[in-house]
Amino acid sequence: MTTVRLRLDLAYVGTDFAGWARQPGLRTVQGVLEDGLATVLRDEVRLVVAGRTDAGVHARGQVAHLDVDADRLAALRARDGAAGPQVLVRRLAGVLPADVVVREARVAADGFDARFSALRRTYAYRVRDGAVPPDPWTRGYVLWHRHPLEVGAMDDAARRLEGLHDFAAFCRPRPGATTIRTLEAFGWLRAQHGADAGLLVAHVQADAFCHSMVRALVGACLAVGQGSRDVDWPAQLLVEGRRGAAVAPAVGLTLEDVQYPPDGELADRADRTRARRSLPEPGGCCD
Repeated sequence: MTTVRLRLDLAYVGTDFAGWARQPGLRTVQGVLEDGLATVLRDEVRLVVAGRTDAGVHARGQVAHLDVDADRLAALRARDGAAGPQVLVRRLAGVLPADVVVREARVAADGFDARFSALRRTYAYRVRDGAVPPDPWTRGYVLWHRHPLEVGAMDDAARRLEGLHDFAAFCRPRPGATTIRTLEAFGWLRAQHGADAGLLVAHVQADAFCHSMVRALVGACLAVGQGSRDVDWPAQLLVEGRRGAAVAPAVGLTLEDVQYPPDGELADRADRTRARRSLPEPGGCCD
């Protein structure tokens, strides 16, 4: 059997999902999508995703891939008269629920792996602070913090966590999984324009994230912003490797974007990502 790898770009509202990964008896994004794809393609499929989001976490820029029987894809094209991936998007729109949408499907470049080829993931976390709750239209995507927060202190604390570190203090451990990550950018601002005007927004970018890492980082900064912890407290947790920050609720977290290298570098990137991460030796360096 000859297979074709497809890349899917998708978005979903995480409120009513028990996370990305398929779980028996629970409504998950993977389960809903795979069931929809099986209906359209008339075959069972398995999705690989760029980032497994937790229960309640939203996504605007999620990416996944699947391997499809080439004959089934060709048959789909023949029935509709358009390219198979384009037909797939239209057909999925008719079978998927309103809280998940596949925006685009296309044949993936050689070497593409939605998870391992990714260069970085970018999340945003949105907070409304003060006595007035979020606008009802955005309440499902924004955390309401009833007391004012000091955004300058939160941003200072966040910047001190950037770089290559062992983030064990901010991750839920998993057997055999490393907690070493490169946090490329982490900062807070109070948005002045657009749909986020007035909100505190964290932008968090890393090569990859471990389980609950973003929400634990946000939780530490919220403690700083409300004055219950010093600005250097999150960095102290990082160095000591001890968990101490509350994990922020999922409601404010959205996966915004996943970035990949040029097509010719996809396979090499996947190979490098699969290699076990380690911290550089004292006095050494890393690439």
